[in-house]
Amino acid sequence: MIRNKYLTFLGVGLLFMASACNDGYEKEPVEHFTLDYLFSKADSAGIQARYFLNNIYYEHLPSGYNRINGDFLDAASDDAISINNNEPEIYKLFMGRYSAVSRLTDMEWGGYYQGIRKANILINNIDVVPFNLTYINVLGETKPLNYTMKAEARFLRAHFYFELVKRYGGVPLIGDNVYVLGDDVQLPRNTFAQCIDYIVRELDEIKDDLRSLPMADATEFAHAPTKEACLAMKARVLLYAASPLFNEKPLEAGNELIGYPSYDSGRWNLAAQAAKDLIDQYGPKGKGTLNLAQDYRNIFVDFYGGNNPELIFFRPVGKNKSIETANGPLGFSGNSLGNGNTNPTQNLVESFLMKDGTKYVSTSVDDPFKNRDPRLDFTILHHGSHWLNTTLDTQVGGTHNPSGAQYSRTCYYMAKFMKDYQTSSNYEDNIHLWVMYRYGEVLLNYAEALNEVALAGGTIDNKEVLNSLIQLRKRAGIEPGNENYYGLPAPQNYDAAEMREIIRNERRIEMAFEEQRYWDIRRWRIAEDIFKEPLKGLNIQVVGNKTIYNEVNVLSAEFDTKRYFYPIPYSEVIKNGNMIQNPNW
Repeated sequence: MIRNKYLTFLGVGLLFMASACNDGYEKEPVEHFTLDYLFSKADSAGIQARYFLNNIYYEHLPSGYNRINGDFLDAASDDAISINNNEPEIYKLFMGRYSAVSRLTDMEWGGYYQGIRKANILINNIDVVPFNLTYINVLGETKPLNYTMKAEARFLRAHFYFELVKRYGGVPLIGDNVYVLGDDVQLPRNTFAQCIDYIVRELDEIKDDLRSLPMADATEFAHAPTKEACLAMKARVLLYAASPLFNEKPLEAGNELIGYPSYDSGRWNLAAQAAKDLIDQYGPKGKGTLNLAQDYRNIFVDFYGGNNPELIFFRPVGKNKSIETANGPLGFSGNSLGNGNTNPTQNLVESFLMKDGTKYVSTSVDDPFKNRDPRLDFTILHHGSHWLNTTLDTQVGGTHNPSGAQYSRTCYYMAKFMKDYQTSSNYEDNIHLWVMYRYGEVLLNYAEALNEVALAGGTIDNKEVLNSLIQLRKRAGIEPGNENYYGLPAPQNYDAAEMREIIRNERRIEMAFEEQRYWDIRRWRIAEDIFKEPLKGLNIQVVGNKTIYNEVNVLSAEFDTKRYFYPIPYSEVIKNGNMIQNPNW
């Protein structure tokens, strides 16, 4: 009777299984079910329970591709601008045109709590299913499938909480409870520290019940979190927790809902150790299941090809050309059609290094794209790029930036997440993955945390920091130089303050458009400084055989410091007398 009372409130909706055919999710419409049906004592294969778990993945792990009403989240940072000049939602997010009442797509609250509730339903009920299916866990033990399913649900729950915390600070923790209509849900917010401790504790407890790479059955379980994913999330969570917004420079001193009550440099040690644990256990010198992919492009388009050791956790998107169609350059048609949605900024372009690893200096360069970090061409399409058997002409009014309602506002387009289409005539259907955790980020997390330990006065092996960055630059194609430091300072010339800027810039270019920059400039508490400068593009003119590149200001916005956190929904504050709104909202 107790289990059946959830019938009215379950609202399962779409349930699905992972499909190896299209690398996405195959939906199966199922109406409302009782818990006795979903977690049946007679279902030894756990079919309905597996549908229910996969529903949590499908409904609550969105792809980041053009996620904000057709735009990338990065178009609300200093890295890109939407091609849409009619005040799209991403523009409102960039400008701060939102409130506790008028909310935008990324200001999710209820959806994450729905995901948490579903995870709790599975956690509380999965053990009644008499699984005859087994799997081998990280420790080499053979266990019934419900062990890893419960661990996966706890992983997803930890993910949902972290997504809430980085948007709002401390939020109500509900444990394993499943609330129904009529229950008292006047829950206060937990402190930021309590939320971080809870997430980390959950990840520590479940890590050995998950699978590990390589999986025995990659076709069905390729999307599932592994121990590597668990450790990667822990490293990211602790990195954020140690960052200035929550640790050193809180927005409101003493407010434990949005940060720690006092600064502790030891939090950087915890973050560094968490990243190092993953590197040591599963990197090239450990079990060797993780490494940098040889081809930077293939990180995002290939898993089943078997040559992508960088992937840790991803969301299958499907086999299609939707990313190319949405973001490819204007001026093509048919199967080559692109709508140019994402226009990278000159600010981002100038952050890319020269090929020898030195900084780019615009004042002395006639051809701004010559001898640059190869990641520039992997990430951004510019005037003169080779694409679809064509040399792009992105001058204003040019073939690939025509005058009209839709034009590139910066003279750039995004190339990342697409295959190399330099010599192809058309876009093709490709397997796309939204990569949520990858080994390259772990190296950056480790380098940043370890360097911050040094800045706080701790003793580190600076070669560890340099080696993490060298691996990324070497893979990118940066020249090694005479001493094989790939443009980085030699250990004897190491300066932690200088390295902070180098690491932050390396993170910007390596992780461009992966929903990192938007959050990085917040956790570093530099958004208020970043947005003092306008976002820039190019005005390109071709006169005879000479091309003239002029920087132009495209978009400006002041950053109100209250925007470091989103406002908690007004409806939540009104109906819950214990809910405290974020500062200045």
